[in-house]
Amino acid sequence: MIEDTNLEDKPLTKWQQHRFMAMIGAVILIALFLVGVALALYASSGAAQLDLSRPGYVSVRDQANKDADFDSFPATGPMTEQTINQFRSHFEKQAQKATGIDSFGGNAMSDQALSLDNPPQ
Repeated sequence: MIEDTNLEDKPLTKWQQHRFMAMIGAVILIALFLVGVALALYASSGAAQLDLSRPGYVSVRDQANKDADFDSFPATGPMTEQTINQFRSHFEKQAQKATGIDSFGGNAMSDQALSLDNPPQ
Protein backbone atom coordinates (compact mmCIF):
# COMPACT_ATOMS: atom_id res chain seq x y z
CA MET A 1 0.00 0.00 0.00
CA ILE A 2 1.35 3.39 -0.97
CA GLU A 3 1.10 6.01 1.67
CA ASP A 4 0.34 9.52 0.63
CA THR A 5 2.89 11.93 1.95
CA ASN A 6 1.71 15.38 2.48
CA LEU A 7 4.55 17.36 0.94
CA GLU A 8 3.78 20.89 0.20
CA ASP A 9 5.32 22.54 -2.82
CA LYS A 10 7.42 25.28 -1.35
CA PRO A 11 8.60 28.05 -3.63
CA LEU A 12 12.33 27.94 -4.29
CA THR A 13 14.50 30.71 -2.96
CA LYS A 14 16.62 32.83 -5.30
CA TRP A 15 19.74 30.86 -4.31
CA GLN A 16 18.08 27.52 -5.05
CA GLN A 17 16.88 28.78 -8.42
CA HIS A 18 20.27 30.06 -9.55
CA ARG A 19 22.82 28.00 -7.64
CA PHE A 20 24.00 26.04 -10.71
CA MET A 21 24.74 29.22 -12.66
CA ALA A 22 26.41 30.71 -9.58
CA MET A 23 28.68 27.66 -9.28
CA ILE A 24 29.56 27.87 -12.99
CA GLY A 25 30.43 31.54 -12.53
CA ALA A 26 32.54 30.74 -9.47
CA VAL A 27 34.44 28.04 -11.34
CA ILE A 28 35.16 30.46 -14.20
CA LEU A 29 36.40 33.12 -11.76
CA ILE A 30 38.67 30.61 -9.98
CA ALA A 31 40.06 29.43 -13.34
CA LEU A 32 40.77 33.01 -14.43
CA PHE A 33 42.51 33.71 -11.13
CA LEU A 34 44.72 30.61 -11.44
CA VAL A 35 45.62 31.47 -15.04
CA GLY A 36 46.57 34.96 -13.88
CA VAL A 37 48.81 33.52 -11.16
CA ALA A 38 50.44 31.15 -13.66
CA LEU A 39 51.12 33.97 -16.13
CA ALA A 40 52.55 36.15 -13.36
CA LEU A 41 54.91 33.35 -12.33
CA TYR A 42 55.86 32.76 -15.97
CA ALA A 43 56.79 36.41 -16.42
CA SER A 44 58.47 36.95 -13.04
CA SER A 45 60.55 33.76 -13.10
CA GLY A 46 62.32 34.74 -16.30
CA ALA A 47 60.97 31.80 -18.28
CA ALA A 48 59.30 34.21 -20.71
CA GLN A 49 62.70 35.52 -21.79
CA LEU A 50 63.94 31.97 -22.48
CA ASP A 51 60.91 30.89 -24.49
CA LEU A 52 62.05 30.91 -28.12
CA SER A 53 58.67 29.68 -29.33
CA ARG A 54 57.19 33.15 -28.82
CA PRO A 55 56.43 35.00 -32.08
CA GLY A 56 58.85 37.83 -31.31
CA TYR A 57 61.83 35.46 -31.33
CA VAL A 58 61.34 33.90 -34.79
CA SER A 59 64.34 35.78 -36.18
CA VAL A 60 66.76 34.63 -33.44
CA ARG A 61 65.79 30.96 -33.21
CA ASP A 62 68.57 29.97 -35.60
CA GLN A 63 71.13 31.73 -33.40
CA ALA A 64 70.26 29.61 -30.38
CA ASN A 65 73.26 27.60 -29.21
CA LYS A 66 72.49 23.96 -29.72
CA ASP A 67 74.46 21.58 -27.52
CA ALA A 68 76.79 20.14 -30.16
CA ASP A 69 78.47 17.60 -27.86
CA PHE A 70 75.25 15.86 -26.90
CA ASP A 71 74.55 12.72 -28.90
CA SER A 72 70.88 11.91 -28.69
CA PHE A 73 69.70 8.36 -28.38
CA PRO A 74 67.18 7.18 -31.00
CA ALA A 75 63.65 6.63 -29.72
CA THR A 76 62.90 3.74 -32.07
CA GLY A 77 64.78 0.73 -33.32
CA PRO A 78 65.61 -2.83 -32.35
CA MET A 79 66.53 -3.65 -28.75
CA THR A 80 69.88 -5.37 -28.95
CA GLU A 81 72.83 -5.72 -26.61
CA GLN A 82 74.67 -3.06 -28.60
CA THR A 83 71.85 -0.50 -28.24
CA ILE A 84 71.60 -1.21 -24.51
CA ASN A 85 75.34 -0.63 -24.11
CA GLN A 86 75.10 2.53 -26.22
CA PHE A 87 72.25 3.81 -24.04
CA ARG A 88 74.21 3.03 -20.87
CA SER A 89 77.23 4.94 -22.14
CA HIS A 90 75.03 7.96 -23.01
CA PHE A 91 73.36 7.73 -19.61
CA GLU A 92 76.63 7.47 -17.69
CA LYS A 93 78.06 10.45 -19.56
CA GLN A 94 75.07 12.63 -18.67
CA ALA A 95 74.89 11.29 -15.10
CA GLN A 96 78.52 12.25 -14.51
CA LYS A 97 77.75 15.79 -15.68
CA ALA A 98 74.77 15.99 -13.33
CA THR A 99 76.41 14.52 -10.25
CA GLY A 100 79.90 15.91 -10.78
CA ILE A 101 78.98 19.30 -9.31
CA ASP A 102 78.75 20.00 -5.61
CA SER A 103 75.19 21.31 -5.32
CA PHE A 104 75.90 23.27 -2.16
CA GLY A 105 79.29 24.59 -3.22
CA GLY A 106 80.04 28.11 -4.29
CA ASN A 107 80.54 27.25 -7.93
CA ALA A 108 77.25 25.42 -8.49
CA MET A 109 75.89 28.41 -10.39
CA SER A 110 79.08 29.22 -12.29
CA ASP A 111 79.09 29.56 -16.06
CA GLN A 112 81.15 26.39 -16.40
CA ALA A 113 78.78 24.35 -14.22
CA LEU A 114 75.79 25.59 -16.21
CA SER A 115 77.62 24.99 -19.52
CA LEU A 116 77.44 28.69 -20.39
CA ASP A 117 81.17 29.17 -20.88
CA ASN A 118 81.19 27.88 -24.48
CA PRO A 119 80.62 30.77 -26.92
CA PRO A 120 78.07 30.21 -29.70
CA GLN A 121 79.59 28.91 -32.90
